Amino acid sequence: MTEPAGWLHRLRQPRPNPTPKAGRDLPAAIGVGLGLLAAVLLTLFFLPLGFVAVVAGFACLGVWEVSRALEGYGIKVAFTPLIIASAALPFVSYFGGLEALLYGAVTGAFAILVWRSAEHAEGAAPSIYASAFILAWVPFLLSFAILSLHTGIGESTIGLWPGGQIPQGVFQLMTMLLLVVANDTFGYLVGASLGKHPMAPKISPKKSWEGFAGSVAGAVLIGVLASVFFLDKPWWFGMVLAIGMVGAATAGDLAESMVKRELGVKDMSSILPGHGGVMDRLDSVLFASPVAFILFHVFESAH
Repeated sequence: MTEPAGWLHRLRQPRPNPTPKAGRDLPAAIGVGLGLLAAVLLTLFFLPLGFVAVVAGFACLGVWEVSRALEGYGIKVAFTPLIIASAALPFVSYFGGLEALLYGAVTGAFAILVWRSAEHAEGAAPSIYASAFILAWVPFLLSFAILSLHTGIGESTIGLWPGGQIPQGVFQLMTMLLLVVANDTFGYLVGASLGKHPMAPKISPKKSWEGFAGSVAGAVLIGVLASVFFLDKPWWFGMVLAIGMVGAATAGDLAESMVKRELGVKDMSSILPGHGGVMDRLDSVLFASPVAFILFHVFESAH
């Protein structure tokens, strides 16, 4: 039998895989990422309390995703006190600052213990441990991102920024977010095209040392520019901040990959096209937020 010709032959050829090497739907990932960044920056600059509400929403979605994954693994968490704490801690951080955030986290942990103690004893210990872990991992670490808004103005507003003056804490938070985005973007672009040496093959096989180098280079460029033009700080501080953010963001990404591998899931959920779940985008921010807060605090204390 002769070989089919023309269009029939082309139909029988294997179609190229539209998914890029790194495993993402790139157009969807870019579109969703830019949309999320725009929503975050608009509320951050023009409606600070709205930004806190957005962060609280992300915290609640992240807690829901991790809780659902753990329940699939056979561990039922204390979801009600967890979700209440997740909604409250960003506001506690905004209005009360660091000390209030610490008290809020302790209160949340105590509420988890009381709530779970009121239920049946079977599986109580794993449930309490897992719930406390989620509390510390998601809403507590994420609330550090809000602290710069409280410390930047001394007191917190419920409307627009007083007098239309945007405090320095806003630019600090914006820089942190831009560096996390730069880490992910440059790491993806370089890793997808040049990545050959896995960084942690047993945890995240697609994360490469070449991608990490791309993250550092791209973040340093963004950090130096942001330090000079947005933060009014020496250029070298932007380099230090960028390296700190890349290290923290990479650690956060690997930590979530380790949790997902243990739970046997690829993504925490699929509610963000091209990205997976909310936790698949928050993982880097969770570790970067406290590191950024510490670096800014140390620099300002030294000057």
